[in-house]
Amino acid sequence: MRIVFMGTPDFSVGTLEAILAAGHQVAAVVTQPDKPKGRGKALQATPVKEAALAHGLTVYQPRKVREDSFLEELKKINPDVIVVVAFGQIIPRTILELPKFGCINVHASLLPKYRGAAPIQWAVIDGEEVSGVTIMRMDAGLDTGDMLSKVEVPLAEDETGGSLFDKLSEAGARQLVQTLDRLEDGTVQPEKQPEESPTGYARMITKADGLIDWTKDAKSIERLIRGLNPWPSAFTRLEGKNLKIWKAAVQEQDSGLAPGTVISAGREGLSVQTGQGRLNILELQLEGKKRMEADAFLRGCTLETGAVLG
Repeated sequence: MRIVFMGTPDFSVGTLEAILAAGHQVAAVVTQPDKPKGRGKALQATPVKEAALAHGLTVYQPRKVREDSFLEELKKINPDVIVVVAFGQIIPRTILELPKFGCINVHASLLPKYRGAAPIQWAVIDGEEVSGVTIMRMDAGLDTGDMLSKVEVPLAEDETGGSLFDKLSEAGARQLVQTLDRLEDGTVQPEKQPEESPTGYARMITKADGLIDWTKDAKSIERLIRGLNPWPSAFTRLEGKNLKIWKAAVQEQDSGLAPGTVISAGREGLSVQTGQGRLNILELQLEGKKRMEADAFLRGCTLETGAVLG
């Protein structure tokens, strides 16, 4: 098939590579414009652009895909299908209706659950036992198009946002290639989605979402820590500084003390009272310091029993 690929972050790269490995013709790659990064503000290419150039592919970086000049370029390319994977712009109807097989999206959830920008993190935070990937034909709505195929991916007990990201990227790449083959031979059977998502909208994650509310129960806080690992990370406050929490374990017993109170601090971890149960912090990182295990952290930081975090 003659394909235009639209994607931007690391999550998209595996699908582009799988399409090429399957022998499809990628006529062009569309990605977000380069952005300044670091102290020197040097422009940095997106991961998809870097992968595309390594394969000698033509790359477009329109600031707005709805511009008439870009639409004319797409018409000249005349793709059979446009594959969209975490591109980062809203695709207008003029593009959605352009290819023979439409615009096909790789979405990192089992639709209609977790429509929106951050399905991976919210699946971990909400304690889902199974996630997955849906290949969907895009329409004018937000992740509301007809579902073409799905693959389930179970979550491990220690699943993080980062580890699930990797699993779903690989699963989505395989599923997309299989779905392209079925589109081409006419065996795909589209399934319409219900109007409402059972989980609501998986809104974009911000750094503020990482602030730990110690009045919540230990299980919810532990899932938040895993869901926001590696970005933006869960954190609390200690003596006026941010204290990132990278790994923790739930302890069922309560101390009767106020939420956020340090119950014990030693070689086995840093035990903190929550709204229900305790949270034993195992890996953490004080602002300006390296990430380390609790034992090493406590050797360089005096934190007495009875101190309150947050």
